[in-house]
Amino acid sequence: MLKSYKTVAVVGCSRDESKYSNIVARFLKGAGYRVIPVNPSTDEVIGQKCYKSLLDIPEKIDIVDVFRPSEDTLAIAKQAAQIGAKALWLQEGIINEETRKYAEDKGMAFVQDKCMMKEYMKM
Repeated sequence: MLKSYKTVAVVGCSRDESKYSNIVARFLKGAGYRVIPVNPSTDEVIGQKCYKSLLDIPEKIDIVDVFRPSEDTLAIAKQAAQIGAKALWLQEGIINEETRKYAEDKGMAFVQDKCMMKEYMKM
């Protein structure tokens, strides 16, 4: 997945450079991914236009990388399915079996409780 998919929407991407979501987004951008931040409270993160929701992004998304509480992930998965995302990735510490079932039923690849940056560095 990390080798073949190149456009990543980072849901919950903070503009605070000390926050893990920002660190991971910057890392992925530096690794050559097209990173699209999603955060309803800001217009720009990591030098990229920031969108209020997945539904506002005007281009195709490969991976939706989620930095939100577990209870928010099912709604995010529904938006990911609506935009035709290929994969849903829940970062470390984020686990939701209902979201997993939904994403897999919609044909999305699914990862939970793992960090994209750490997994990339293992390649």
